[in-house]
Order: sequence, then C-alpha cells, then structure tokens
Amino acid sequence: MGLPTAFFVVQKGVFQMNDKKSLRKHIIETLSKLSKTAYEEDSITIHNRLFEDPDWIQANVIGITISKFPEVDTYQIIKKAWESGKQIVVPKCYSKERQLSFRTLTDFSQLESVYYGLLEPIEAVTKELEPGEIDLLIVPGVVYSREGYRIGFGGGYYDRFLTRFSGKTLSLAFSCQVIDKFDKEDHDMKIAKIITNVGVFTI
Repeated sequence: MGLPTAFFVVQKGVFQMNDKKSLRKHIIETLSKLSKTAYEEDSITIHNRLFEDPDWIQANVIGITISKFPEVDTYQIIKKAWESGKQIVVPKCYSKERQLSFRTLTDFSQLESVYYGLLEPIEAVTKELEPGEIDLLIVPGVVYSREGYRIGFGGGYYDRFLTRFSGKTLSLAFSCQVIDKFDKEDHDMKIAKIITNVGVFTI
C-alpha cells in the first residue's frame, strides 16, 4: 500500500538528486540520533509487521544480515525464524571479488568479527547456499525511495548479488530512511517491499 506524503521526511531540494554520498551521510546521522527507546520500540513494530507478512510466513529459507546499530535490529528476527523452524542464511563478503555468499546460521556462536566490527559466518562451521535456495532475501540499506531503489553502504555487494537472485525481496527501515526519490544508476536493483514502523510500502 502507499504511505502518506508526511512519511517521507527528507524533502525535495534538500539534496541534489544524484548526491548519494550526502544523502547517505544525512540519513546515517539522523539514525544515530534515535533514542534507545525509539529504536527498540520502532524495531519491535517493524518485526511484528514482518512476522505478519505473507512473504515471511511462506518462506522456509531466509537471507538476512546481522544488524549493527542503528540498523533495524535483526537478532530478534533471527531468533523468531529459528523458533518457527525456518532456516537462516547470513552474508559473507569477499572484498577482493566484491561478491557476497550466504551461509547457514544455526547459532550466534557461528559468527566472527571481521571488517569494521561486522559479524559474518565462520566458514568452517557453516555451509554456503546457492541464491536459488533462498526463498526470501531481506536486503539492507541506508536510504530507500518510493520506487523501490536503495542506497547501501557503497560497496555494491547486494546489487551484484541481486542480479543472480530470483526469490522474494524486502527491506526493513525506519521511517526517516524512506524518501520520495533519488536518481538511480544503471546497476541499481529494485526491491519489492519496504516494511517500516509506520506502514508497509509495496512497490
């Protein structure tokens, strides 16, 4: 469903449409100012909307990142998936090739800290799944447009992975992360749905 105009808190004219770097920086700064209470309450609201979504309910294998504040918390989502008998796969980055793979995760002890304190699966205790084995991919990002495009953290890993992925996609975002539009590039891949603390936006 569409969301009200007031939902898109970044107004046209604040940024040049093609200035993704400034837009990314602005949204990260805005997110960093979220109070602990607002962050936790809004994350729970997003979780509950996700758990009621048909794409989540129907999926057996779900790809998702390990969140780092101020991203929407994914730890509770992963726990819920395990409790529901779903299989979780999480990304491992190969920086030299600038590629992602997704590996099974059955316990948080199977994670290790890598670049910038990010947590990734330990290869020795996890198994890689092919893109076609993943039913639902929860795609991270910093900024989202109503058209379904996203600005990530600048590496392009997910855009490259999405060229090989044909399953369901959605993203989780706080309301301040969704704006009217920005100029997309040829390599930008669209997602199908954005679940937020104020509503669900289906592309």
